[in-house]
Amino acid sequence: MRRVTLPLVRLSILLLAGLLVTGAAWADGLRVTAVLDGDTLELEDGRRVRLAGIDAAKPPRNANPADGRVWPLAEAATAALADLSLGHRVRLHGPAPTDRHGRLLAHLVREDGLWLQSALLVRGLARVHTRPDARAYAAELLAGEEAARNAGRGLWRSRVYAVRDAADADGLSRDRDSFQLVEGLVLAVSKGGGESWLDFGTDWRSDVTVHIGRAAMREVTRAGIDPLSYEGRRVRVRGWITLRNGPMIEITHPDQIERLEREPAAAAAQRAGADDDDPWDDDEGEEDPE
Repeated sequence: MRRVTLPLVRLSILLLAGLLVTGAAWADGLRVTAVLDGDTLELEDGRRVRLAGIDAAKPPRNANPADGRVWPLAEAATAALADLSLGHRVRLHGPAPTDRHGRLLAHLVREDGLWLQSALLVRGLARVHTRPDARAYAAELLAGEEAARNAGRGLWRSRVYAVRDAADADGLSRDRDSFQLVEGLVLAVSKGGGESWLDFGTDWRSDVTVHIGRAAMREVTRAGIDPLSYEGRRVRVRGWITLRNGPMIEITHPDQIERLEREPAAAAAQRAGADDDDPWDDDEGEEDPE
């Protein structure tokens, strides 16, 4: 089998020099003894680690394992993580908070320098999903995701994971309570009371809106971003879809918004002619909301 060289799967020496290693045991690495799903594994000391900054493909939350249904993308993600990590020693890098399930949220690097998060992203088996407490290396993660999306790998072949059109308020209303990537032209930006709203339509009562609350505005400002600069610009936003005067995405940290200077991925994929009979189109698993 021909070996495929994938970009961005090793952390550079410069990046490694700035990483925080936590605990003496991590200096030599800990062996991975079990892989639970496409982004969760167990170490030899019994701790479970959720790979920070990404969501791997998973079955729907309401899927019943007993019904025997196969979820190809979820199985591919789990198999890939097992192949990449099982039996290997890994080191933790960067901040490592604990999530509400008691798992460490961490970036893991294999003994030979392979960065597990990036390896999954460039294979198209995960999407970037940073959080306020798990934002490290967002730019590098986004670059890996974009490489896979542009190449149409893995989940980017599936309609379930396709980038949504911000002009399609009705379609996004049907995506309520799911994590989505949304692209579109920001028609208007309003600010007031320490908050901002980005509107993708002409009627804020029904169009798609991005809301930046006060706490998030402080983070956005620290990142050197003025929301008013997005007016008239095409952006990509990632987050959970709620319904509040139309579909809304709540921004909790600046890495959720990317300013684009090119054709939206959704339009490019449509023009390329995605396979309507793709067997991976049924995968639709999501993690719990932030």
